[in-house]
Amino acid sequence: MKNIKDIIEEYYLELSLLTVFARTEHNIHRKEYETIKLHNLTPMQFGVLEALYMKGSLTIGQLMEKNLSTSGNMTVVIRNLERDRLIKKTVSLEDKRVTLISLTEDGKNQIEKILPKHYENVYTIFSELTTDEKQLFKEILKKVSYSIQDNNVKNKYVTK
Repeated sequence: MKNIKDIIEEYYLELSLLTVFARTEHNIHRKEYETIKLHNLTPMQFGVLEALYMKGSLTIGQLMEKNLSTSGNMTVVIRNLERDRLIKKTVSLEDKRVTLISLTEDGKNQIEKILPKHYENVYTIFSELTTDEKQLFKEILKKVSYSIQDNNVKNKYVTK
């Protein structure tokens, strides 16, 4: 059996890559949230408003999927945005069991005010990279993500 020092040495590059990635992700989010916080929104509230602006009316389930949220958290976010009159709920005409969430006029105005500044902020996050580097970075991240998803599916069917 290997001792911990040997294991650390063997996996040093992967461990240091994970550390750099985690710190970078933290810094990216901190910078990204600057413009969101200026408008007294949480990142999740912003995500909901942006998704509704880009996609139109969505169900709570669709918003949870787009924003990688749990149902409990999304319920609170929806309630607060509705309280602030930035979104409204309506019953679907196709299926009365489905509730659709959409922007109010105030919500549309709010997100249209934020988006240009937010997108400029996101641009500055990656401004040190060339277009080719950005594309390569995106492809590498996708490759890692797909690899993790594939391994999760494979591991699900492994029997001990």
